[in-house]
Amino acid sequence: MFTTFMIVFLGVVVLPLLSIALLWLSGFRLISNSRCAVVEKKWSGKGSLEDRIIALHGEAGFQPDVLRGGIHFRTPLKYRLHSIPLVTIPQGQIGYVFARDGVPLDPKQTLGKVVPESRDFQSVREFLTNGGQRGPQRGILREGTYAVNLAQFAVILEDDIYYLKINREDRKIFEGMADRISARGGFKPVVIKGRSDSIGIVTVHDGPSLEPGEIIAPLVGDNEGGSPKNHNNFQDPENFLRAGGRRGKQYQVLVDGTYFINRLFATVEIIPKTVVPVGSVGVVVSYFGRKGSDTSGEDYKHGELVTEGNKGVWKNPLMPGKYAFNIYAGKVILVPTTNIVLKWIRNETGNHKLDENLSAVDLITKDAFEPELPLSVVIHIDYRKAPLVIQRFGDVKRLVDQTLDPMVAAYFKNIGQVRTLIELIQERSEIQMKASNDMKEKFLHYDLELEEVLIGTPSSSENDGRIEQILVQLRDRQIAREQLETYERQEEASLKERELNEARAKAKVQESLTESEVSVEIERNRGRAGYEKAREDAKKVRALASSEAEKEARIGIAKAIAIKEQVKAYGGPRYQVMQQAMEKFARAVETSGVDIVPRMVVTGKGGEGGFSAFENLMLLLMSEKLGVELVDGEEENEEGGRIRKRILSSMEDWDKSEKAEVS
Repeated sequence: MFTTFMIVFLGVVVLPLLSIALLWLSGFRLISNSRCAVVEKKWSGKGSLEDRIIALHGEAGFQPDVLRGGIHFRTPLKYRLHSIPLVTIPQGQIGYVFARDGVPLDPKQTLGKVVPESRDFQSVREFLTNGGQRGPQRGILREGTYAVNLAQFAVILEDDIYYLKINREDRKIFEGMADRISARGGFKPVVIKGRSDSIGIVTVHDGPSLEPGEIIAPLVGDNEGGSPKNHNNFQDPENFLRAGGRRGKQYQVLVDGTYFINRLFATVEIIPKTVVPVGSVGVVVSYFGRKGSDTSGEDYKHGELVTEGNKGVWKNPLMPGKYAFNIYAGKVILVPTTNIVLKWIRNETGNHKLDENLSAVDLITKDAFEPELPLSVVIHIDYRKAPLVIQRFGDVKRLVDQTLDPMVAAYFKNIGQVRTLIELIQERSEIQMKASNDMKEKFLHYDLELEEVLIGTPSSSENDGRIEQILVQLRDRQIAREQLETYERQEEASLKERELNEARAKAKVQESLTESEVSVEIERNRGRAGYEKAREDAKKVRALASSEAEKEARIGIAKAIAIKEQVKAYGGPRYQVMQQAMEKFARAVETSGVDIVPRMVVTGKGGEGGFSAFENLMLLLMSEKLGVELVDGEEENEEGGRIRKRILSSMEDWDKSEKAEVS
């Protein structure tokens, strides 16, 4: 049983192991496809290396070529195979290479040159035969997997270091190199985002030094992709140096984008873009460029203005906007083009903060008061003259502190010396107007435009209260004037109020007044109408009266004529009277019922010469008609005769009067 077990054990376990051992000893090696092997030659008939690490000509030492995946035969008596992993660079990272063997670096070099024939450091033989240099390399490894001979090259990543340990110091050297790269953020590409409004300032650490007098490296290369001088924004160090690039800060900047730059070759400083806000211009003072011709003109004696790209103050300022301006190649001085308010007021400053060193002007008046005069000056700088101002004064704040402050203070000190404190207060408007006119010419001399001078109220210093007493007196005086004017206004107001009340009262009775006036007018119209009617009626009456009178006259004439004719017919007026009397008597008898024939006849005395009753009646009627009085007596007959005569005479007079009336 035991014998059988041993036979099986020897056949299944021992024999395969012995076979492998024999194959190993004979030189057969199996290399996985995920790895490779560095071949080290233990001995060689060509001898060993003296000052090199890689044996290019079959010498003993590390061989330049690596073995890739598969079965390889190398006798262990002569070769040693060092299994190493394939180098994998993760996406978005950069791998740095350190060469252990190669040509020593020149004194002006800090990095080994790029050897394109090495195929990203995967061909040691091509690297060395084409002048590859030892030390840190300018070339980098981008994303991917590489079969790198780790005996010649060490590949340093952010999280790992690929190398073949040769001596104890290797790890320390490579870790120090990794720390330096990490401090520069070199394991990630340079990313400049457009939203951040940033640019990249590049500092190259390899190549020739700057020329004497230069502080920044000039722009080199061109933008043509196929040009050997196109360094693709410092991503191709060899083309950069080939184009004449120099170490130091570069004039060219990086704008929005992603850049795989070897941070051992060049570092990138991210800074914000230069922003010229609205209401300002940027005057460029360039430290870089050639010397240009002066464009300021012969009348300007305070410096030179040059065109863009030359060294000095540029003639044309930058308009409002964002600029990828290299702050190491020059500076942009912002000059406000809006109105600038400079305040000579204690503890107050304007929006531009250019007057933070200014304070109220100390005056000495004609009457020996020492007030502080607060004032504000409004100035404007023409954007086209902004470079002239900067060339002359350096910046606007220096202009304010060193020129405008002493000039304005001296002017108002002179004003204060010829006026009393009261005059200074009361004549503020005139002083302000005069100051504006006088100082405009002085400001123009400094290429400034004076807009306005505003003067405040003089005030006492902290330790002097006498000016306040004067002001209190002036205020009391003014209050008295105001009170007097108030009383006058109140009096006027009371008069106006009385007039208003009267107007309101009139307005209240206006309706009744209007009605009464209308009634009066109506009555007046009625009176006029009545008067006119009366006149018309009078005219009518007169017309009617005239007509009636005429009618009556005519009737009377007709009657008179008729009577006359009757009289003639009766034989005279007495007969006519008798006829009328008889007619009336007859009508009376008819109406009274008296008998015509009397039942009794009454006669006069004696019966002779007397009158009958009828005659007496007729005489009585006629006497009454004629106004004659009959008398009784003995001489009755004589009296009767006289009566008859009087009657007849009356009748004749009547007849004459009738004729006269008719005529």
